[in-house]
Amino acid sequence: MAYFDNAATTFPKPECVYSFMDKFYRTNGGNYGRGNHALASETKKIIDETRDLLKALFHCVSKQVIFSPSATLALNMIIQGVILSGAKNIYISPFEHNAVTRTLHNFERRGKISVTELFVKDTLEFDLERIEHQFDVVPPDLVIVSHASNVIGLISPVEKICALAKSYGALTLVDMAQTAGLVDLKVGLETIDFAVFAGHKTLFAPTGIGGFVMNPVAKLEPILFGGTGYDSANQDLPSTLPERFEVGTLNIAGVAGLNAALKWIKNQTLEKIFREEQLCRRRLIEILSEYEFLKIVGNVAGRDYVGIVSCVMADVSSEDAGNIFSERGIAVRAGLQCAPLAHKFLGTFPAGTIRFSANCLTSDEDFSELRAALDDIGNEL
Repeated sequence: MAYFDNAATTFPKPECVYSFMDKFYRTNGGNYGRGNHALASETKKIIDETRDLLKALFHCVSKQVIFSPSATLALNMIIQGVILSGAKNIYISPFEHNAVTRTLHNFERRGKISVTELFVKDTLEFDLERIEHQFDVVPPDLVIVSHASNVIGLISPVEKICALAKSYGALTLVDMAQTAGLVDLKVGLETIDFAVFAGHKTLFAPTGIGGFVMNPVAKLEPILFGGTGYDSANQDLPSTLPERFEVGTLNIAGVAGLNAALKWIKNQTLEKIFREEQLCRRRLIEILSEYEFLKIVGNVAGRDYVGIVSCVMADVSSEDAGNIFSERGIAVRAGLQCAPLAHKFLGTFPAGTIRFSANCLTSDEDFSELRAALDDIGNEL
């Protein structure tokens, strides 16, 4: 199957990810923080090294890396923890994932918080002057921005937005699920309090491992409780990081896969990976633009994107279109992509789009099979 669903999870992974996970899990059965024996020490070494690799990649050596089973859980931990700490007025971009919007909706419908969308022009430009006016009217407590839309791949100016939010004393959260390991961002900036990553996407790691980077001085209440392997007699969670937010047993095999992936990214270089993905996106645009029955959504000249392209098909629902591509051996994501607000903004709600997502490992054969499938579809329509 030609794979154009990398925004959901990258496939294939670099070979070193598969081999290192297999080797590590076959030779090391020790838990993290639950023993002083050699196997546990080796596990600790891998996990500590992985944290350091992430800090180097994100330019945030003074901040703390917290592992979680997914970016969704990480976002919940941050959002719910900040709300428990007293946040009331929360701003989001129109491109947020349901991991953000459903969490906020749960609190907003109970009258706990107020949620406002940041102003974005029809040209897909964040209007910083209008946003500043929004903040003047209702000062923000928390500002959440997806670094890149999972629907159209638009890269948001998170540095500028976070800097503006900080001038109002707000906490800031960047969702890097579609950009970590791909788009260079200095997460170590004082204007960024939290940044969430998903291992299985642009970090080329397996599923089941994600997490977030946090400013150690940011006020965040825990929402999960349990064993940490540390200070077990105390019924309060440790105050130290990362122990305070890492309860239960980590996905050690997942961390091992992330470790191998991070070393692969370092060897390839972020610049090369991003450059090759940009070439693949342009190739996608060129191919999809050749077919009159497809209309590309959200592609505006002068804006920056990751390797995601969304389309609608004339007289065919997105759900049916997804099946049509699948029958021809093309993996795409059809529908709302768990981001209904983005589709409302783009005018593609409730049907959604057909999302194609390529990356640096998308092959010439993938593109050839896509073109052949599109030719076949065009002949049948």
